[in-house]
Order: sequence, then structure tokens, then C-alpha cells
Amino acid sequence: MGVDGASTERRSIRGRLSRLSWVQQSLLAGGLITVCWMAIVPADIDRRLVVDVTLLIGGPLALGLTHGKRVGWRVTRPAVRNAVLLGLFVLPFYVVGSTLPTIREFYPIWSTGTAPGEFIPHALKLFTLALAAETYYRGLLCVGVSEIGIGAIFISPVLYMFHHWGKPPIEFVLSGPTDALFGGVDYASNSVLPSVIAHGAGLVLLDWLVLHDPLFDPRPALSVLEWLPVPL
Repeated sequence: MGVDGASTERRSIRGRLSRLSWVQQSLLAGGLITVCWMAIVPADIDRRLVVDVTLLIGGPLALGLTHGKRVGWRVTRPAVRNAVLLGLFVLPFYVVGSTLPTIREFYPIWSTGTAPGEFIPHALKLFTLALAAETYYRGLLCVGVSEIGIGAIFISPVLYMFHHWGKPPIEFVLSGPTDALFGGVDYASNSVLPSVIAHGAGLVLLDWLVLHDPLFDPRPALSVLEWLPVPL
């Protein structure tokens, strides 16, 4: 194909993309982002930060900027209120989860210690990863496409569960409902702030708790959850 042919093909592709609605472009971008992320996501947390910030934050924000959309990046009084309420609601799940054997064997994913000089930078990195995840899942794929109605909260749960494959079974099972819960609160808030706070603070708290002896005997929780068809 000559230069003129290649140029014509590019104009044709741009033309077809420009005819897509914002929702269609968001879903297309979401698919491309997740394919790229899965292909290159590294194990090292510092490299992971670069990849996640570039793809999961930069991608949605860049797309939103070109269309005058904020993909949930806003702080309002309802969003702050809902962030506090959501954080309080999920707090017991993180506390109880930190006592379960499978969780304690898996976390922290990235090595850290309890000394402030070591744990605080680790906590900031975890919070940034949570911000990136929420910008993608609840921003681009939920709040960003809220014009389609309440159905927006059901776009990403399956994908979110898929990305939790390989984590403790109880976390994998709960990831879909958690995605829908976070998406519902963010949808009602028109902001990703609630899920960013709940997710980021939860990850930090979980690592901190796992680095210490369990706050209480896990056996009562295990007896309550033993009906679940997954190891705890």
C-alpha cells in the first residue's frame, strides 16, 4: 500500500471512530486498555505503578478530555458523604478478611514492613493503584457512561472478576458483587471518589492488619462462612 493509500485508510478509520457514540467509544477504549494491560502488566510494584497510571488513568482521562467528559473525577459533597458511608460499610469485610488463612497467606502482595519509613511509601503506592483501578472500572466503564442509565453499574463486574483470577477464592467470589456495589455508589454520586477511598483505604488497612497478628480468633468467622464452596 502506498503513502496515499495508507493516508486514506487512516482517514477512513478516524471517520468510522468519529461516528461512534461516546458510550461506544468508551467501551471500545475499555476493551483495548484491558488487552494492553493484560499483555504488559508487570509483577514489580514500581513498574506496575507506571503501567497502571499510564493505561488505567491516562487512557480514560485522555479520552474524556477529548470529549469533554470527566469520567468520575469530581469531588462533591454527596461524593464525600458517600465515600465515608461506603468506607464504613466495607471496613468490617477487610477486618474479618484479614484473619482468614487464605488471605493472610496471599497478602501483602508486595513485600513491606511495619516501620513507617517502609510502610507509608508502600501505602501510597497501593492507594495510587486503587485510584488507577477505580478510574478505569468505575470511571470509564461506569460513571463515564452513566447516560445509559443504571445498567452502567453492570458493565465491568465480569471483567473485574476475571482480573481477580488467581487471588484467594473468597476474594474472587466477592469481587463481582463488590464491583457492582462500588459502581452503584459511584453512579449515585456521579463520582469515583467513594470507591477510590473505600478501595484504597481498604487495601492499605488489609496489608497493615496482615502484617500483624489477627485482631481476633478467626474460627467464629470461619464457622459462619463455611457454607461457601471455596476454601477460606
